[in-house]
Amino acid sequence: MAISKRSEYALRAVFELAYRGSQEPVKIQRIAESQGIPSRFLEGIMNDLRNAGFVESRRGSEGGYVLVMDSGELFVADVLRAVQGQLSVGPESTTGGIENTYRAGDAAFSQYWQKVDTMMMNLFTEMTFADLVKSEQVNTDPVLDFNI
Repeated sequence: MAISKRSEYALRAVFELAYRGSQEPVKIQRIAESQGIPSRFLEGIMNDLRNAGFVESRRGSEGGYVLVMDSGELFVADVLRAVQGQLSVGPESTTGGIENTYRAGDAAFSQYWQKVDTMMMNLFTEMTFADLVKSEQVNTDPVLDFNI
């Protein structure tokens, strides 16, 4: 499974809101600049996230977007499903009369792809945005050096 640019940008937008950790609205331009996302592309993504119930938009000169879910309860898988739909790593099944004959290895590969899907989904469903924020903070805290 390849994570689409749209999905990556959605994850980064939600991360930006979680990282800020406030209920103050963040303008879409600020999210776009902070995360390197094209603004026009981000508008559609934020609309998907709003429809999914993850963010709320506030109008006016002080408006913007806020994360309405607790970042500790919002999982990477939730955002990916909202933007990308079904998450699966295996090849698409062929239907509609296009070569539905059994070949050696079909059963083995089917089990293999199911295991890969399960492992991938476990990773996506175990990681919250609070976990990602914590990881970012731990890995980017400045180290004080008191050389004299």
